[in-house]
Amino acid sequence: MTQSADPKTIRRLVQDLERPRQDIEAAFVAVGGRLTEGAALLNKLSKLFEALPQALGGAQVEEASAHLRTVATRAEQLAATFAQEKGDLMRLGEVVAAANAPIADLRRTVKMMGIVSVNARVTAAGIVGDSDDFDVFTNDIATLSDSASRTIQDFAQVYRQLTTEVDRAADQRARFEAAHADTLTHLGRSLAETLSALDRQRATALESSTETGRVSKQIVGRIGSAVMSLQVGDATRQRIEHAELALTSLADLVEGGAAFGQTLADETKAPAIAGIAALQQQQIANIAQSFAQEVQQAEADLAALAADAGIIMARSRDFHGDETGKGSSVASLNAQLRKAVTILADFETEREKLETVAHAVQDTVRTLLEHVEAVQEIESNMRLVSLNAAVRCAQLGPRGASLTVIATQLRELTSETVVAAEAAMARLDESSALAGSFGAASDQGSGQISELEGQATLALDILSRLDENLAAALGRLNSDGPKVIDLLEKAAQGLSGQSAMAEALDDIAIATASLSPEAPPEKISPALGNVLAGLRKSYTMEAERHIHDRLFPEDAATADTTDERATDMDDLAAFML
Repeated sequence: MTQSADPKTIRRLVQDLERPRQDIEAAFVAVGGRLTEGAALLNKLSKLFEALPQALGGAQVEEASAHLRTVATRAEQLAATFAQEKGDLMRLGEVVAAANAPIADLRRTVKMMGIVSVNARVTAAGIVGDSDDFDVFTNDIATLSDSASRTIQDFAQVYRQLTTEVDRAADQRARFEAAHADTLTHLGRSLAETLSALDRQRATALESSTETGRVSKQIVGRIGSAVMSLQVGDATRQRIEHAELALTSLADLVEGGAAFGQTLADETKAPAIAGIAALQQQQIANIAQSFAQEVQQAEADLAALAADAGIIMARSRDFHGDETGKGSSVASLNAQLRKAVTILADFETEREKLETVAHAVQDTVRTLLEHVEAVQEIESNMRLVSLNAAVRCAQLGPRGASLTVIATQLRELTSETVVAAEAAMARLDESSALAGSFGAASDQGSGQISELEGQATLALDILSRLDENLAAALGRLNSDGPKVIDLLEKAAQGLSGQSAMAEALDDIAIATASLSPEAPPEKISPALGNVLAGLRKSYTMEAERHIHDRLFPEDAATADTTDERATDMDDLAAFML
């Protein structure tokens, strides 16, 4: 039997094994690093978003939502009240304007009283034998007429102030309505719609939380599977090193050197080459086969892990709307609430103006009522004076007939004055009642609006903090999420070229088989047996032992006996200790 392989050929195979071993080791170290970093980031993101549904469904958000619904409801109610106030203000203007006619009659009647008073004085001066007492009556009538004239002038002036105030209030309200047409109605509806959107977002968040939890558990399993799959890199490295050791030992033996304390005679070298070459061909072929299968599984696990990471990020964005945050119901609600607070403040200011008008109307009506009381008192004195004048005229007989007619006219004009004043006051009393209702509504509304502003501000603070947390979480997602996917995808891509390593190993296995055309020896020399035993002891994988034992069962039996003896010695040593 002749030697079939030279040491250089064998050592060249060792060098050929060294290159894929180094490439596999470098690739799997890089993949393992990316997997570790990506899994750590993904774990942080998962925990971050798993906690968000509790914030969205917490008691504070429920409280804020309740406040906002109150604001929305009250805004719609206030819109209806504002519309009613518009009608009442128009009615106030109509009532005040309606008092203009009786006031005009009042001024005209008082003017006639002044004319009649002058006629009375002229007529009295022409009566022969007129006594001083009669002249006093005439002066008293003129004095009362002048007092009535001044009172009515003051009455008319105050009335003009009242009409000016009411007209100005109506103009202000008209301008305000032009600037805020349907503002409160739209505000109430908009808040209600956004609250509904917030409720939907919270429901989506809870649903997303369940899905995120499921995917997170799935990711834990995939990470474990990926880590197990990546162990093929270390296992393959070790097995290739063992094949390198075997071929290096064979080269040393062929050169006449020693391996595992053994040397081979020339006539035993060919069987040794045949046996060791056959063993390493099977070992390397099995390494290639196992490596190809495990790498394929590792690639699938890493690709699935990257897909799961994408699912978590897509689900997590549901917490806050779209990727840019523009779809956030909370952010939209914050903007609307800020607008609502401003609008409510504007409406409160406008209602305060109405309250000012209401107080002015009531004060004016009280002033006018004092003037009416003065007119009534003048009318009473005028009746008394004109009655005394009539008595004196009757005493004068035919000479006093003209004064009797004048006295009768004064009494009638005085009565008309009271009637006109009372007619004007009837209208103004109605305006005072309307103003009173304005004042009561304004006082009540002002308190409610202040309370609503407080509720809106409280809700705004709560939701602003929540929105900040959501925005921070989304910012973390947008910054770390792409990193996670990139790391996991690159980890998967890092294994994509490893199938070529399996092919290279297959080629080396074929080359190893060609070292000897002979079959493995049926009878193993003691020296070769010791070398094979040394190789078997270097194995760390069960697959290596299985292949070895299948090809060299006698060596396996010897190894088992040696293992048993070693175990017995260990047990004895433990017992002695």
